[in-house]
Amino acid sequence: PYWRNGYDKTKTWHYANVDEGHTYETMKKEEKGDVITGLEMLTDALANHYNELTDSMKVDYLKMIIHMVGDLHCPMHAGHKTDLGGNRVEVLYFGKPQKLHSIWDSALVESAHNWGYTEWQREIDRQRRAVDRRMQQGTVEELFSETVEICDGVYKAMPAGAKISYDEVAASAPMIEQQLLKGGLRLAKLLKDIY
Repeated sequence: PYWRNGYDKTKTWHYANVDEGHTYETMKKEEKGDVITGLEMLTDALANHYNELTDSMKVDYLKMIIHMVGDLHCPMHAGHKTDLGGNRVEVLYFGKPQKLHSIWDSALVESAHNWGYTEWQREIDRQRRAVDRRMQQGTVEELFSETVEICDGVYKAMPAGAKISYDEVAASAPMIEQQLLKGGLRLAKLLKDIY
């Protein structure tokens, strides 16, 4: 079975490229899988084949799921294949040349708010439970489609050569907060479904 083949094939499981004018469904798929197929396989392994896994595999799969749900909500992890998910798009971030993908992985989040983990949780988790439950609905592919739409907006707002500073960080902060909240709520539901 796939879960006994080692981890070498998981490199492509952190993203799914969607070029402009395409959807996840119309894009040619990575042979070794992507964030959607990877999450589905790991979830299936833990939910339906738990007793067949070693203890270390169970721990590794859980860690991978947590990481990949974060990836599922990071805009540039839905970036264009033509520019390697923004890794070939250079912007100026507070005057320094940076790759668009890189700033969305961490720098923008850290610039948006200088909060610790507890502060992030306290500040963004203010929804009513009914809203939380609505945010948790959908398949992994449907949830990823939201990220594709957000990514399209990022490309328009931050094209190659864009100068990104305080105004752009402030404009991105509400979406960053929403993506982190959605990621946390959806991870909670996924873990509840597995266990």
